[in-house]
Amino acid sequence: MATDEPLVLGIETSCDETGVGIVRGTELLADAVASSVEEHVRYGGVVPEVASRAHLEAMIPTVRRACEQAGVQLSDLDGIAVTAGPGLAGALLVGVAAAKAYSLALDTPLYGVNHLSAHVAVDLLEHGPLDEACIALLVSGGHSSILQVPVVGGQELTELGATLDDAAGEAFDKVARLLGLGFPGGPLIDRAAREGDPDAIAFPRGLTGPQDPAFAFSFSGLKTAVARWVEARQRAGEPVPLADVAASFQEAVVDVLSTKAIRAAREAGIDYLLLGGGVAANSRLRELTAQRCERAGIRLRVPRPQLCTDNGAMVAALGAQLVRAGATPSGLDIPADSSLPIVEVLV
Repeated sequence: MATDEPLVLGIETSCDETGVGIVRGTELLADAVASSVEEHVRYGGVVPEVASRAHLEAMIPTVRRACEQAGVQLSDLDGIAVTAGPGLAGALLVGVAAAKAYSLALDTPLYGVNHLSAHVAVDLLEHGPLDEACIALLVSGGHSSILQVPVVGGQELTELGATLDDAAGEAFDKVARLLGLGFPGGPLIDRAAREGDPDAIAFPRGLTGPQDPAFAFSFSGLKTAVARWVEARQRAGEPVPLADVAASFQEAVVDVLSTKAIRAAREAGIDYLLLGGGVAANSRLRELTAQRCERAGIRLRVPRPQLCTDNGAMVAALGAQLVRAGATPSGLDIPADSSLPIVEVLV
């Protein structure tokens, strides 16, 4: 890796994990994460005030740990990138305020970036630059979207479709709670599903009819169908086959996600599909999408699971591309925007 590549520190605090990454160009030097997930388990979900306090306590130690891992000093940085949205307002504010302070103290350019765009850019750390356009399927706790991406790490994105109600990750959390598995739901459903039959229960595939929007998602009805199926078993005094319910629910989600993403690539005449977001760590989504991409002649790019979940490395990766492209830095007055549109890469 050439030494003239930009050295960028990324800060991610959109939810319950304090992530600090350091990237030189497309080379990952450090990925330090301090998670507060254990503090939220007893509540069955993320409590914004608890998350914000955890970020405050973890920020400086996590930055120091990242610098130690990378073997660099803060004074070496060419830029500081931070998630400015979307996410939890209070959590975002902690990260944005910290990034502004470091930027001002170090006289280093600041880049407020989009959390979702960073989930796309992180693939560069795994697979390197991509010289062609791709379709990106972003799936997380709050978002399920299909994007057309001319340049990975660039500033132009087109949203082809998005969730109309519950995102996939949100549905995983709610069904896991219904089944008594706990929080966070994604990994727990994934684990339980390995012992179950994905064809045991015919759960619905939302928005897959001929008149439905081609690239939109809806998982609220699926969540309700699971709840009603479980309630019916309980009323009849019959045991609930937890593994089969988990596997059948998971299959319904990943079937729709992979089908629509591959259809988008085919219709756009694009040969690459990129998976991103926390749900992209799901083993069945990765497996089924890989199988279908191979049959369709589409090349699949999926970062390793650790880079799919929220982390500072993805923010640094996007920041490094913005620095390299000569993008205008953000001002010190950038806001923390909890509802930042996905097409706004740089704030």
